[in-house]
Amino acid sequence: MTEFQSKIRTIEWVDTFSRMVDQTKFPYEFSFVDIKTGQDMFDAIKTMIVRGAPAIGIAGAHGVVLYAQELEKENLSRDEFVSKLLEKADYIATSRPTAVNLMWAIEKQKEVIKNSTSDIKGLIEELKQNGIKLENEDIEINKKIGDYGAEVVPKGATILTHCNAGALATVGYGTALGVVRSAFAKDNTVQVFADETRPRQQGARITTLELTMDGIPTTLITDGMCSYFMKKGMIDMVCVGADRIAANGDTANKIGTYTVAIAAKYHNVPFYVAAPLSTIDTSIKSGDEIVIEERSREEVTHINGKSICAEGVNVINPGFDVTPHELIAGIITEVGILRPDYNKSIIEAFKNQ
Repeated sequence: MTEFQSKIRTIEWVDTFSRMVDQTKFPYEFSFVDIKTGQDMFDAIKTMIVRGAPAIGIAGAHGVVLYAQELEKENLSRDEFVSKLLEKADYIATSRPTAVNLMWAIEKQKEVIKNSTSDIKGLIEELKQNGIKLENEDIEINKKIGDYGAEVVPKGATILTHCNAGALATVGYGTALGVVRSAFAKDNTVQVFADETRPRQQGARITTLELTMDGIPTTLITDGMCSYFMKKGMIDMVCVGADRIAANGDTANKIGTYTVAIAAKYHNVPFYVAAPLSTIDTSIKSGDEIVIEERSREEVTHINGKSICAEGVNVINPGFDVTPHELIAGIITEVGILRPDYNKSIIEAFKNQ
C-alpha cells in the first residue's frame, strides 16, 4: 500500500452535520460548507457543491442521517419514523440520476434501517456510524485502486485524465487520480495532461488544483487537443473515472470521455477506467440502459456568469456519455484490474470481494 497521502478531505461527518468542500467556488476559493438538513443535502448534490460519484454516494448516506435527525423531533412512533425515513432516503436518491454510487450508499443505509432493532435514537446512531464507516472505506478502496493501477503505468508516463476523478470526487484519495498518486509515489517522473472538461471545466478548475497541491506535474489542455498530443506520442495512457458501469463494461463518465476513448483507440493508447465495485451496476446489461442526466443550458452558454454565445441559441447539455466496453483496456478496481470479457471478469470480481 502506498504511503502517498492527498492533502484533501472532501466530505466528513462532524458531530451532527456533514462538512464538505464547496466545489462550486473553485478555483477562486477553497472553502467548506456545513450541511445540516436533508433538503440542504439534496440541493448540495443537485447543484454540484459535492460532485464525483463516490463523494455523492457518501453525501447521500449523510443525507439519510440528517433526515433521521429531523424526523426524531416529530415525536413519531418507531414504525412511522422508519416509514417516513425510507421515503426520504428514496427522495435523496433522485437528486442526480446517473451516478450509481448514490443509490448504492443509500441502499446501504436502508439496509441498516430495515435490519435494526434499536429504538429511534439508537437507529440514528447506527446510521451515523455506518456513514462514517463508508467514508473511511472509500479512502482505503481508492488506495487499493491506485496501487493496482500503478502496476500498468509505464515508467515516466504521461497520463491523460478527463474531468476530475480525484480526491475531490471521493472522500480523499481518488480513483483515476488515485492511480496517478500511487504511480507518482513509485516514480516521480510520472506526469499528467488534464483535459479542461467543458462545460463545467472540472479538469481545469479541480484536477489541476488538487494535483498542484500534491506537487504532481500537470499540464492543462483543452478537450479538443487530446488527439493532437496522442499523434505526437506525448500521451502514454488514459485513466478516467466512472459514474456507472454496466455488466458488460460499458462505462458512463463525464461528457467527452467517449471522444477521448475513440482517439486513444485510433492511436493505440491504452484507455483505463478506475472505479470501485460500487460503481458497477450489474442490474443493467449495457450502457444503453444508463440514464443520462440532462443539465441546464447555462452551463454551456455562460462562463463565470457571462454569456459566451448568441442569445437564444439552442443548447443540448447531456452531463455524461457512455464509452463502449470494447474501447476499454481495463477497469481498475479495489480487487484488481478487470479485463475483457467484462461480463465474466465483473462477475468474478464480485465473488472476490
